[in-house]
Amino acid sequence: MGDTAEILKTTPLNALHKELGARMVPFAGYEMPVQYPAGILTEHKHTRAAAGLFDVSHMGQVKITGADPAKALEALVPGDIVALDVGKMRYTVLTNDAGGIMDDLMVNKRDRDLFVIVNAACKEQDIAHMRSHLKGCEVEYLEDRAMLALQGPAAVDVLSRLNSVMPAMSFGMGATLALGKYEAFVTRSGYTGEDGFEISLPADQAEEFARWLIAQPEVKPIGLGARDSLRLEAGLCLYGHDIDTTTTPIEAGLAWTISKRRREDGGYPGAAVVQKQLKDGVARKRVGIQPEGRAPAREGTEILNDKGEKIGVITSGGFGPSVDAPVAMGYVATDYAKAGTPLSLMVRGKPLPAKICTLPFITKRYAK
Repeated sequence: MGDTAEILKTTPLNALHKELGARMVPFAGYEMPVQYPAGILTEHKHTRAAAGLFDVSHMGQVKITGADPAKALEALVPGDIVALDVGKMRYTVLTNDAGGIMDDLMVNKRDRDLFVIVNAACKEQDIAHMRSHLKGCEVEYLEDRAMLALQGPAAVDVLSRLNSVMPAMSFGMGATLALGKYEAFVTRSGYTGEDGFEISLPADQAEEFARWLIAQPEVKPIGLGARDSLRLEAGLCLYGHDIDTTTTPIEAGLAWTISKRRREDGGYPGAAVVQKQLKDGVARKRVGIQPEGRAPAREGTEILNDKGEKIGVITSGGFGPSVDAPVAMGYVATDYAKAGTPLSLMVRGKPLPAKICTLPFITKRYAK
């Protein structure tokens, strides 16, 4: 690990993570906290009950400016960016010519630009892709900014101590706000299925702000381990696992991200493939899977039908602390995608019973 650790990038909170006793691991080219001394189970449950602080500074923060950046970006994504109101955010994907997903991203429309958040492992290729295709636009990578996510039912109360406007923000809103002495771009969003906020601020202010947050009685630091189990319970995709260049938005169950206008007009890479799938259906679908018993089925586990034939594969799986049971997602042949369909999972060479279930595994509690 000695040599590896030296070439890993670090976030502005790296020293704080270590001070708090985090176990650090390589993730998307960064040294990141996977858990703190309390452990993944405690961190997971604390986020659902109160408020968890996540360091997401490894994500790529991008500003797109130009005469009409929303129209320009629509040439690369199937999402309806033009119709997005200023101060609102939209989830969409970058597609390739086969309709495959190059990355998933959040697009915020602001007065003078688009503020886009891309995945850490994809950000260099995403930025290069946007720079080469967004004619008449400037694509700026905001390397000098950190990002923190405060997630959980108490998040709004905590941030209201710094700015009383927080409760008035609805889910999917974004605004530049004063948080005490800090100026930040804040969105009411997140990756846990809970209410929460993502906060972009100057990197040199991130540690001081994070220390203020964890000094609040409701807030504990949360690592990548609980981040993964929280998003899995919420049925949210992880890029490179549940979605990638071999999966289309329709196979992935993301047709809801494509508006009627974009479905009809196309105009993005792979549009013909996506339009055909919307019309004719797909051969496989992303589904929720509930293993019976207590043994979790991990990524790569084969899914079998009642005849023992392989019909799919698990793409994310683990134990769901909030439901006190194993949970999983994966792709199965469409004939087997109906909720309640029995199947088997090959775990350590043994077929274990499971069934298809509707996603998410928990009730999402986003702000209205």
